[in-house]
Amino acid sequence: MNWLLVLAGGAIGAPLRYLTDRAVQARHDSVFPWGTFTVNVTGCLLLGLLTGAASHVQLLLGTGLCGALTTYSTFSYETLRLAESGAKGYAAVNVLASVTAGLGAAFAGVTVAGSLWP
Repeated sequence: MNWLLVLAGGAIGAPLRYLTDRAVQARHDSVFPWGTFTVNVTGCLLLGLLTGAASHVQLLLGTGLCGALTTYSTFSYETLRLAESGAKGYAAVNVLASVTAGLGAAFAGVTVAGSLWP
């Protein structure tokens, strides 16, 4: 049963990541990977919010949805492509902003979850 929850969450998260990435990136005329940045920070916030949730909710939304929504491999690839194309400043900003915003979003999620579900 647990694997079905992860599968269902992933089936929602993967297309959501793709569609969100494309929608966000289409609105920015920049080489900076705003779409990946957005889905990763959003996933960190959601995962932080889920820290106190029941195990079946964590499997569905945490492992399944957030696992499919966020992407470390795309973040790494896009950062490498930025550096290789000569946009080293954007590559550095992507690393620093992604890590800082991701950790901040996870912390904010945990904090909000703690106040909603003490």
